[in-house]
Amino acid sequence: MRFPMTLLRLSVLFLSVTSLGSVAMGAVLDAQTPPEVQMPPGVLESLGGLADQPATHTGFVMDRSEMRIARSMLQSGGLDADRAAAALSSISFDTYHYREPAFYTPETMASIVEAYHRAGWKHMVNGNRLPANSAQPHTAITDLWLHFSGADIDHVTILVRAAHDMNLVQVSGDLRPLDLIHLSGHFGIPKVDPNAVMVPAPDGK
Repeated sequence: MRFPMTLLRLSVLFLSVTSLGSVAMGAVLDAQTPPEVQMPPGVLESLGGLADQPATHTGFVMDRSEMRIARSMLQSGGLDADRAAAALSSISFDTYHYREPAFYTPETMASIVEAYHRAGWKHMVNGNRLPANSAQPHTAITDLWLHFSGADIDHVTILVRAAHDMNLVQVSGDLRPLDLIHLSGHFGIPKVDPNAVMVPAPDGK
């Protein structure tokens, strides 16, 4: 699983998003997420029914010692200790595994997208994604949602859908775009993929 943005593309993307003005898991999870992760109402339930077959679902939240390691990685990337401590308050992971190739119901996915939109999140999608790949992916599909507090990002949700697995990563804190780059490829956060180009989804989608 790879995080679909290069450093340059993420920085340019952040600048373009903020200039728009209006865009100014260890414990097992069942039907709830930690309070730090502000998932819009109904999304977790929709994720459980997004595919056309039952899934084995596991989830966990990074414990305190793991969070210290994550913060130290930000420090090694150039952040001072106080800034690194404030940058991360929670990282959670959910994984859904399907025995057979999954069909992701478009109507359910649309309801998830709409829930994030109503809650004020900015939706990013891979500009190289083919519509025919959306419901029955032959290659992984990545959706990224950013929630801003002023100029900084306070919540990030990454949803990666593939034929046999769906992965959800949620990060909360006081983040800047470069912070996400420092964390990518670690703790289950997808790695940078130079072949993907993340662009804003059409308004409301």
